[in-house]
Amino acid sequence: MAPRSGGPAVTDPVFLSPPDIGELEESYLLRAIRAGRFDPDGPELGAFEREVAARVGVGHALGLASGTAALHLALVAVGAGPGSVVVVPTLTFAATANAVTYTGAEPVFVDCDAATGNLDVDLLADLLGRLADAGRRVAAVLTVDINGRCVDYDRLLPLCAATGVPVVEDAAQALGSTYRGRCAGTFGQVGIYSFSHNKVMTTSAGGMLVSDDAALVARARHLATQAREPVPHYEHRDVGYNYRLSTLLAALGRAQLGRLDTMIARRRALRDRYDRLFAAVPGTRILGAGDTGSNCWLTSVVIEPERAGWHAGQLAEHLAGRGVESRPMWKPMHRQPVYGDRQVALTGAADELFATSLSLPSGSALTDDQVDRVFAAITEFLDGRR
Repeated sequence: MAPRSGGPAVTDPVFLSPPDIGELEESYLLRAIRAGRFDPDGPELGAFEREVAARVGVGHALGLASGTAALHLALVAVGAGPGSVVVVPTLTFAATANAVTYTGAEPVFVDCDAATGNLDVDLLADLLGRLADAGRRVAAVLTVDINGRCVDYDRLLPLCAATGVPVVEDAAQALGSTYRGRCAGTFGQVGIYSFSHNKVMTTSAGGMLVSDDAALVARARHLATQAREPVPHYEHRDVGYNYRLSTLLAALGRAQLGRLDTMIARRRALRDRYDRLFAAVPGTRILGAGDTGSNCWLTSVVIEPERAGWHAGQLAEHLAGRGVESRPMWKPMHRQPVYGDRQVALTGAADELFATSLSLPSGSALTDDQVDRVFAAITEFLDGRR
């Protein structure tokens, strides 16, 4: 391939977070295939659910086709539906807001804390009061643990408890993270994880719902299997969904779960290296730096153009010319055309992060040579602006 932007020839692109799959995963998949059980009642899916529940310290887990499916069922389980609203961080992936919309509830967006990218608890307190005064039923506060860093649950949980609003934790990015020694995904009445191709651990596609509420998980399990009644023939009293996780993907997940700590350690080492590099660069900071409980799913650098003398888009263009993938933080939901007319509580923090941040290659599958290429490309860019 010919060189671009005056840089060296790009022979293999470096991705943000490629799947970290090897011989162990292959052996687990082969074992599952040879067992010949491909239905949800086969041994792999049940074992995977028990192992995830044990890992994060909850009573029950339900393997599902995606993190989005898990969010949908979690919201249904806590009572989201037509006539209700769900508070959603505006700095998030579309799936978070979409799952609310699936239920018929209305998402109400709240801005983020500028230092972490997580939901602004100060804004939430005022917003819940205004919604109550307006007579709106708040079915849930949906938190998102951005880049693997947990929300400030010490402040958020008492606030939601005092107002009687359930918390649903979107820990799609945060499996393996902790807050005050407690596992991400376990702070709300129900939590969810994603196992999509770019997460810390992957099943290619998939997700999981977790909770200590046995009745909630049983209801979600029923709905996830087309709401079939336990009788010999097909009978349905509810509208259900085809949401169960494939048993083959569950086998892949079991292998990945056994390697989770090693994969997180690799990401943390990358985060530390980025932190050291940018600590010497005026006008830059690592979003959410200093949190030793984060799984460091993605490392995002925030740039103040006035101090740095350059902006995020310039670094992104330079990296692209050297075959290195990067991307801005999430475009806020209140800026998305599909949700542009929704109620919001804003400070401008999410808009600022979207404009000034860049997520950098962070995956545990990156080779040492690829990591060195990334840092060489960033250093080359910075040297050119001194």
